[in-house]
Amino acid sequence: MVQSATHTMRSMPSEKKARLCKAIKAFQNANILVIGDLIVDHFIWGNVSRISPEAPVPVVNVTHDNLLLGGSANVLHNIFGLSAKATICGVIGHDSMGDHLLQLIEALPSPTEGIVQLTDRPTTIKTRIVAQGQQVVRFDRESTGNVDGDGLETIKRFIGHNLPSFQAIIISDYAKGIITPALMEYLRTQLKQHPDISLIIDPKPCQPERFHGATIITPNQHEAEQLSGIKITDDTTLLAAGAKLIHDLDSRAVLITRGEAGMALFEKDAPLITIPTVAKEVFDVTGAGDTVIAALALGLSTGLTYAEAATLANYAAGIVVGKIGTAVVTQEELLEAIA
Repeated sequence: MVQSATHTMRSMPSEKKARLCKAIKAFQNANILVIGDLIVDHFIWGNVSRISPEAPVPVVNVTHDNLLLGGSANVLHNIFGLSAKATICGVIGHDSMGDHLLQLIEALPSPTEGIVQLTDRPTTIKTRIVAQGQQVVRFDRESTGNVDGDGLETIKRFIGHNLPSFQAIIISDYAKGIITPALMEYLRTQLKQHPDISLIIDPKPCQPERFHGATIITPNQHEAEQLSGIKITDDTTLLAAGAKLIHDLDSRAVLITRGEAGMALFEKDAPLITIPTVAKEVFDVTGAGDTVIAALALGLSTGLTYAEAATLANYAAGIVVGKIGTAVVTQEELLEAIA
């Protein structure tokens, strides 16, 4: 049960800053398993100077484009940006985009043995057209059916063989079909033999029973409302939503990310903690949730409390939203922001 009292974290004493900085420097000893939906983020950059005579839409003069790690692969990228190690599990297609994604992951460098290439589904691609720093449109190419059969069994075998080498598991759910009830039930069974491994979940609201028994979940406010069935309009409804999620999912903690309102941390038998945002400028929130869960998992893996790890994640989010596109935070940037 979450206690009704609320504590807001504002100033940070020097000894706490020192503790967070010590944890950040210890990230290099952490090893995280990321399981989730692998996505290629395709950005097309250009300028707009006129409206099309064919329809009331801007004409974008393309200057360049790039292909970046997206979805759960962006979580992986953030972990490496923070000088830690990680391995990813997921599925891609037998196509050129899948091959390119493998090359990007190998360049981190991260192992690719947990990635399964399937012939019956394409690699997921999100294409964003950005002009004058503003996203004009996004279009997706994907297949979202559940991953089962041989693909699921291959992933389960990889997890079973390698689980003891990780301090935490991140579930990065983008609702593209990898995070199935069958996979989550297998994970829960395996984790009974490894109770020290944290299970940290960035959830999508569909089938919330999949996330039962998590160490901590990190929904944004809209997702928390959908998961709890409670519209969050004030502190009372925020507290009710967090308490319901803790109870319904039997999670040890819930961290709700709230954009400009910062974060709200709920723990069993503890007061609600609100963490104000530290973002100075917000240019792009693309992938901010990936940064949050990467920093949170690393904080917990290096011995921080939930509140300390959430504070660390809040600083990381404040940095990444000041960048355009799918971006990552470096260890040096995080140390500088805290110090």
